[in-house]
Amino acid sequence: MNKKLEELPVEIRLRAIDRLKVARLRHNRGLWTKILLIIALIGPGILVMVADNDAGGVITYAQTGSIFGLGFFIPLMILMVPTAYLVQEMTVRLAAVTRRGHAEMIWKRYGPFWGAFSLGDLVIANSLTLVTEFIGITFGMGIFGVKPLIAVIIGIAFISTVMLTLRYHKWERASLIIAFFNMIFIPLVFFAHPDWSLVAKSFLTWHISGGISTLFIYVLLANIGTTIAPWMLFFQQSSEVDKGTVPEDIGAGKRDTFIGACIMATVAICILVLTGTLVFSTGHVGSTTSTTSYNIAFILSTISKKIGTVPVELFALGLIDAGIIAAIALTASTSWAVGEAFNWPKSINLPFLEGRKFYIPGIISMLIAAAIVLVPNVPLGFLNLTVQVIASIFMPAALLFLLLLVNDKEVMGKRVNKRWENVSIITIMVVLVSMSSLYGLSLVFPHLL
Repeated sequence: MNKKLEELPVEIRLRAIDRLKVARLRHNRGLWTKILLIIALIGPGILVMVADNDAGGVITYAQTGSIFGLGFFIPLMILMVPTAYLVQEMTVRLAAVTRRGHAEMIWKRYGPFWGAFSLGDLVIANSLTLVTEFIGITFGMGIFGVKPLIAVIIGIAFISTVMLTLRYHKWERASLIIAFFNMIFIPLVFFAHPDWSLVAKSFLTWHISGGISTLFIYVLLANIGTTIAPWMLFFQQSSEVDKGTVPEDIGAGKRDTFIGACIMATVAICILVLTGTLVFSTGHVGSTTSTTSYNIAFILSTISKKIGTVPVELFALGLIDAGIIAAIALTASTSWAVGEAFNWPKSINLPFLEGRKFYIPGIISMLIAAAIVLVPNVPLGFLNLTVQVIASIFMPAALLFLLLLVNDKEVMGKRVNKRWENVSIITIMVVLVSMSSLYGLSLVFPHLL
């Protein structure tokens, strides 16, 4: 067996070794073995959801709570749990059944035109989102007195090291450890001593401070865009393939994804409650004409004045962590997609020299994003929200390809979508298109809302 493994290409050999470990755990009985099996099978679902609470997402939630307080957006995050789960669960099935990444499936099933279209969509969205990660990294490190250039260099060095030196299994475990610290925002909310009765009331009233307006639609799109985004589809499917997920693992993959979605929503709600309690009440924000609410520096300054510097420092650490884990995921997502589209090497199991075509696209996109953040006088707060809006506008096209693939019986066999799943995804697409259209109309006709 060992001799046969040695004859395989390195990426396939390492994947096979990982699968043999899972097979042995399945074969053995006992409580401890079951626990080890659960730990072995988690990964892509939690990673994609926690990375979705990226630096851009954290800033967006902080801005949202500052603008709209304790209202509509808190129950919205609960609604986003089944929404994100439904979308991402389909990528688990696709990966397990086809053993191919998302970009590869689109390219081979629908031809080079649509393959190039979806790839371009992804690379643009990923590059823009990476900008928000470095906004978070530089701002978070800035709280501790680190200059932006130094912060960017540290971020690039750390992310590149994780990407280029670890093989898939260790890369996944290291990423999960980094992702764990995203939960720092959960205890942070208790520093604010929020009125939990008002939080509970928001689930009954879904109150929108200031009513429906162009600003509300804009921020709504930003929140949806930071909860479900095109990169997530490509990342999780490719990650499941690189992990070696098979049909027998689909149930575990679904649980992994659901747990991740719950963590994502919990963290988001905590940030909304934190800033909704401490910043919204200042009176400086909430106005549709105010740009102060976009300013994360103002938000953290207000928090510092009300509850001290320690919570701000914890927030900054969480922001740095969010930027790093998301940048790791986004860089991998770009590399996987480009590798799949052009039939290049496409596995994190590859050493750099052998897989340089795989690694270089992701690294280049990261370097470009980092450079943009260092440009003087860029309105970073406004840019952050805009990137999330763009992600939500791009999402319907990505969902359409996903929906077509999981309903293709030649591809999925008996694992095609059920009718209710199709209805749910189509509803999500209609909502996204409607919100995007309404926002566009409100810009052309300012008095429409």
